[in-house]
Amino acid sequence: MAKFKYVAEFEINASVKMLFPYLSTPTGLSEWFAEKVQIVNPEERIYNIVWDGVGHLAKLTVLQQNRHVKFVFLPEGEEDKKDPSFLEFKLTHSEMTETSFLKIIDYSSIDNEEDLKNLWNTLIHTLCELIGAKENQI
Repeated sequence: MAKFKYVAEFEINASVKMLFPYLSTPTGLSEWFAEKVQIVNPEERIYNIVWDGVGHLAKLTVLQQNRHVKFVFLPEGEEDKKDPSFLEFKLTHSEMTETSFLKIIDYSSIDNEEDLKNLWNTLIHTLCELIGAKENQI
């Protein structure tokens, strides 16, 4: 099954220091992104991310403080070995507007762009409600 790359950017009225723990820690991710997130292998930075009661193993491959987080999902089949799914969060901050920008790159087998747009809009809305921030999709 072919993969689809969905990219969205949101302007969020919050500091990157406030946002980063929600993108990079199991506790933070569990509050808005997944039912449950836990580290199953700290040495190799392997996480179990649970959606709809199903766990998905992912390796934290990039962790740049207050800037960038990337999870690469471990293969569930032969095709995944050649072309693994991944999820990236990239943060930037505008000094002029005092807002942060969150760029999301979702590379997966979900190929319905409208579904992904609705999913991410809902997730980011939940995140912003959680931290008391206002968001705008760019």
